[in-house]
Amino acid sequence: MKITDARVVVSSPGRNYVTLVIETEDGITGIGDATLNGRELAVASYLSDHLCPLLIGRDARRIEDAWQYFYKGAYWRRGPVTMTAIAAIDVALWDIKGKAAGMPVYELLGGAAREGVMVYGHASGSSLEDLSADFQHHLDLGYKAIRAQAAVPGLDKTYGIAPVDGMLYEPASSNVPQEDAWETTAYLDFAPKMMAHVREQFGYGVHILHDVHHRLTPIEAARLGASLEQYRPFWIEDPTPAEDQSAFRLIRQHTTTPIAVGEVFNSIWDCQQLITERLIDYIRTSVSHAGGITHLRRIFSLADLYGVRSGSHGAGDLSPVSFAAALHVDLSIPNFGVQEYMGHRDPANEVFTTSYSFNDGYMHPGDAPGLGVEFNEEAAARFPFDPKYLPVNRRLDGSVHDW
Repeated sequence: MKITDARVVVSSPGRNYVTLVIETEDGITGIGDATLNGRELAVASYLSDHLCPLLIGRDARRIEDAWQYFYKGAYWRRGPVTMTAIAAIDVALWDIKGKAAGMPVYELLGGAAREGVMVYGHASGSSLEDLSADFQHHLDLGYKAIRAQAAVPGLDKTYGIAPVDGMLYEPASSNVPQEDAWETTAYLDFAPKMMAHVREQFGYGVHILHDVHHRLTPIEAARLGASLEQYRPFWIEDPTPAEDQSAFRLIRQHTTTPIAVGEVFNSIWDCQQLITERLIDYIRTSVSHAGGITHLRRIFSLADLYGVRSGSHGAGDLSPVSFAAALHVDLSIPNFGVQEYMGHRDPANEVFTTSYSFNDGYMHPGDAPGLGVEFNEEAAARFPFDPKYLPVNRRLDGSVHDW
């Protein structure tokens, strides 16, 4: 099954997406997501200029060989651009294999290990009252797990707060990075009050998650975790920057609040110490940024040995192609924890047609052959690339803070 064509489509149906299309001599087409938020064109160029020409003539069935060829053959290994490009190829090849076999991808991964995938939604508000209203809205939709974020009093803007117009939240919002002010002390004082408010209003029958956005030092994160223990959060996400994996040991020494991290990781080596030393409880690596289905399964297999569960990133900057691939992996692994689900802004549904479904807090990728996602290139052409960037945070003294 020789590959006859490989091309990259950059479009912006609601936000920017980079989609890889691979065609075979048998007339089967596979698609992969190559979106890297704020660096989309870097991955598009990496694929178009360096990898797509090397795909022509290769056997589309040899997924593992392709992964090793593009990872080891380049000499320059790892990094978000490289691993996102490899991920797109890997996912597209799994899509082709599923279509050729007439089976959904999860069946090729060993079949379903559960009936559905528990997903968590995002509730937020500019005040605690607004947060409560949005939280109730998610409960009404059937969510069993909900992330809670609220604006920190005293700060002009707080990352993670959805707009009041009801549109899905999208943090990449301007053609130059928006600069926001950040003050850690105000946040540390407010976060326990927010969690207490949500528990008092909604009780303990729903899972509550909270994202710290890498903004604390290890000891500050330890203090936050300890202050939230009585409210039993499902996890705190990204409590401190993870370049130094050993930093999480300090957090572990001071709190039993579960810890999740990994959406910015792109390989198994980024989380090896965190997993093998049991410094985290959930690993949040994603299909499209961590080398595709092939490499993500390796990460989750390592995590399973140490009692660490999956909790993959699933924000709107991952296209429906990536999200479908995540659901196939989630459904098949033994150590699944939870899957983030933000949804996608219109008119994404004009470009991507999906077979996955949501029912009472759980999702299923569907049983269509391959990933179960169709990509309309003609529709994509109507939505040209629109440069957008994530915000940059500065402390009140003007110095740049962690994202």
